[in-house]
Amino acid sequence: MICPLCCTHEVSPYWQDKRRHYWQCQRCELVFVAPEDRLTAEEEKRLYDLHVNHPGDEGYLRFLSRLVSPLQARLGDQSHGLDFGCGPCPVLAMELETHGHKVAYFDPFYFPDHRLLETQYDFITCTEAIEHFFAPGRVWQQWLAMLRPMGLLAIMTKRVISLERFQSWHYKNDPTHVCFFSENTFTWLAQSYDLTVSFPSADVVIFQKLA
Repeated sequence: MICPLCCTHEVSPYWQDKRRHYWQCQRCELVFVAPEDRLTAEEEKRLYDLHVNHPGDEGYLRFLSRLVSPLQARLGDQSHGLDFGCGPCPVLAMELETHGHKVAYFDPFYFPDHRLLETQYDFITCTEAIEHFFAPGRVWQQWLAMLRPMGLLAIMTKRVISLERFQSWHYKNDPTHVCFFSENTFTWLAQSYDLTVSFPSADVVIFQKLA
């Protein structure tokens, strides 16, 4: 067993329920689902096709505002960004464009234009997607390569608090959720890759690349 974020073998069993086994890395503290318990790509896609988010949904826009507001406060005018893992409808990209930014969007299932991953950006967003990644360490390296110096990386995902709370946590029950981050994990990433990190809310984290 190897940690899919920092690629160490220093992992140990964390929790087990009737459906899946969860492990935790002793280095970066990521909690992750055992590879044999993941869905196939076809099974994932069937579940993602059930998601219904559109730009006219006021409730969904309020949800996204938890990331948009603190990010917008730190962005320069007319910044160029990428929304990574946007799903079938790039609502976040559309919302950021209303603030005057240019925003591309990428999704491995719905908008798999890999040419976008060869460009550099002032900011990258990832809302409710990082918990789905089978190989978050590989994606993390892609993001760092795509971010310009002083660029911002804004992530929305619910965070692991403790083993006791994890056991009854609804978030882990989504079969497409396979990686679970804590504040300690995000802090480890910042310290390891020369980034600053802030936590505007319970499920939003913003990194800034220093060089």
